[in-house]
Amino acid sequence: MQAPSADELKRQAAAVALEAVAPGMRLGLGTGSTAAHFVDLLGAKVKAGFDVLCVPTSERTRAQAQALGVPLATLEEAPELDLSVDGADEFDARLRLIKGGGGALLREKIVAAASRRFIVITDESKKVATLGAFPLPVEIDRFGAKSTRLHVERAAQDLGLLGTIAPRLKPDGHVFVTDGGHLILDCAFRAISDPEALAGRLSAIPGVVEHGLFIGLATAVVVAGRAGVETLGRLERTTR
Repeated sequence: MQAPSADELKRQAAAVALEAVAPGMRLGLGTGSTAAHFVDLLGAKVKAGFDVLCVPTSERTRAQAQALGVPLATLEEAPELDLSVDGADEFDARLRLIKGGGGALLREKIVAAASRRFIVITDESKKVATLGAFPLPVEIDRFGAKSTRLHVERAAQDLGLLGTIAPRLKPDGHVFVTDGGHLILDCAFRAISDPEALAGRLSAIPGVVEHGLFIGLATAVVVAGRAGVETLGRLERTTR
């Protein structure tokens, strides 16, 4: 039997996360290829009469959900959410994450923090012993971007973190700009021995809007692998 593809594994994880959604919930919808599977599956349930209200974390997710007929609101209209479901670029055994590969980390973190529960859906390739193999995204304001980058570099050096820190570019070579109008620095640290210390240092830098270290936010990580689907943390399945 042929092993499932990474895309099939992501869809399996999304299907398990969907079991935690009950009618009437207010949901945060993540951004990225894995979250897109969850939105697809949720859209099919909504079409069959399932009642939810959702807050998307990006314009891309908003467009996908709208096309599927998923009822949407802003975080201003629904400031407290029951559950958010999103992917991750990396996670460790303590459910600490690196997110932001899709460029929506600020809105993703705001929505996750507004949620009573936050479920991460992923495949086994994203599990790491130490965060940092995936370049850490740091979202910064355009004003004083060069100065902010120097502060980020110095903070990293103080913590013994070496590696390239560079502005994110689009495939056409132009600078990547987030939905909020900010820039992203991708920090290739390779291994972050103390994510909490780095998170604190980055958050203290004027000009840093947000960083991609999601610590203490995930209540469960659903991991699909060749041996099946494993859940780390607390999923709280509902009856369907």
